[in-house]
Amino acid sequence: MTNLLEIHNIHTFIGQFHILEEVSLAVPQGSITALLGRNGAGKTTTLKSIMGLTPPREGQVVFEGQAIQGRRSFEIAALGIGFVPEHRAIFRDLSVAENLRIAERRKGDLRRKEAFIFSLFPDLKRLIHLPGTNLSGGQQQMLAIARALVPDNKLLLIDEPSEGLAPVIIEHMMDAIRQLSKEMTILLVEQNFIVASQLAERYVIIEEGRSVKQGLMADLANDPATIKRYLGAA
Repeated sequence: MTNLLEIHNIHTFIGQFHILEEVSLAVPQGSITALLGRNGAGKTTTLKSIMGLTPPREGQVVFEGQAIQGRRSFEIAALGIGFVPEHRAIFRDLSVAENLRIAERRKGDLRRKEAFIFSLFPDLKRLIHLPGTNLSGGQQQMLAIARALVPDNKLLLIDEPSEGLAPVIIEHMMDAIRQLSKEMTILLVEQNFIVASQLAERYVIIEEGRSVKQGLMADLANDPATIKRYLGAA
């Protein structure tokens, strides 16, 4: 299977703090890969390093066979990488429609994608004129993911999609991510191991800024000792 994304021994600093130390991972094309680890392990920083938001000082980020580290974030996004940040980061004073429209890279992106987006998240069509501040947490998460679907992306980075959501909304979100995986490759940060294990085919574990283990999710799900050691759950 061809890897759409590869990271080779990246080191990332935030200020004087050395957050990532030799993180390496591979994301096969057409897969859902889960990035796992305890709080503070460096998962979000890994996503931001891919996007150039916290650029790595050393190592390589390779997308579709070309090194992209050192490029500016908008240049990386234009290659076909979408980012759904933690805590949604929608524009709360803008309507659902406006939030989606500003995500266009080319004129007409939203028109071309809206049928697909609203098939995944029918609530958004119903709420299209409401401001983001009037949406529930689950609806805001739907909007955050939908915004990353407006342009043509090959890889989607999703940070903690189930955080703070009710179980019924988490199920809806999981169904949507499964549908998305038929269209694009996904790298998913997810603190809830049950959610991650039901979605992802592959996993990467990060501990204290280092990638320590990766492989098939089915193997990890049957390895309670590793789960307990690195994730604090049995």
